[in-house]
Amino acid sequence: MNAEWEETFKSWAQGPGKTEQEKCDNAESAIKKAIAAHPKLSGMDISVFAQGSYRARTNIRVDSDVDICVCLNSIAFSDYPAGKTDKDYGRVQSALEFSEFKNLVHKALIDRFGASSVRRGKKAFDVHANSYRVDADVIPAFEHRRYKSDGSDNYILGIAFKTDDGNLIKNWPKQTYDNGIEKNNATSRRYKRVIRILKNLRNTMQDDKVVAANNIPSFLIECLVWNAPNEGFNNDLYTADVRSVLANTFNKTLDETQCKEWGEVNELKYLFRSGQPWSREQAHSFLSAAWDYIGFE
Repeated sequence: MNAEWEETFKSWAQGPGKTEQEKCDNAESAIKKAIAAHPKLSGMDISVFAQGSYRARTNIRVDSDVDICVCLNSIAFSDYPAGKTDKDYGRVQSALEFSEFKNLVHKALIDRFGASSVRRGKKAFDVHANSYRVDADVIPAFEHRRYKSDGSDNYILGIAFKTDDGNLIKNWPKQTYDNGIEKNNATSRRYKRVIRILKNLRNTMQDDKVVAANNIPSFLIECLVWNAPNEGFNNDLYTADVRSVLANTFNKTLDETQCKEWGEVNELKYLFRSGQPWSREQAHSFLSAAWDYIGFE
């Protein structure tokens, strides 16, 4: 059993091939050109950058789409310490509503790719793939500032956006990226390889109609592997790495007490607290099913 899985895991550990990676890069470049060509957006302080698994290089071959953030840096959603307001930090409300900015981004994408190639979702725009590029999820955003409670003007910088039904979602792509690099280096590059293995495993389990593998987001898998201790990686075999990660995360998610302090990869948001699109029970069920599917004892 282990020998067969080891060969499979070796293949799954690898990222997308050169051609797929080039198509990912082309999608990012095309989005940047679309924003730069728009008469209003081109004059704004906007950063266009890749985030998520594509930037972290934890994407896998069959799921090689690209998450692109279009962030307006001159406007911020802010979290202040208790009792503080915009006035305490010399900030004023912007005249540009987030919905207006999202509409401008929508127009820029249509101008470049055509209306039939752009689908608007609650959170992001899906720019459809062609022979030159992969699918791209384009997320308009403002800066997000989490001001510290030490009385200074210091803040943690992220991004935030409103869904079309009014929910505010906050992300920290830079911290996620930096922390992933650090853990990957600390585990002799096994961290990202195990993530790819488990993403491929989830897809295979879904193909085989394993119910516990349904609705398991890629980012949840990344966060579970993030919370596995570094000493469990860099064994002689990938099967040993996977066994260690699954055993540790399975045991720690048996109940709330052992994983209540777990964070996302960014370490700025709790993994299993309110507001998440997943639950501890869901993660635990997937980990248990993955262990059984591989045939570990």
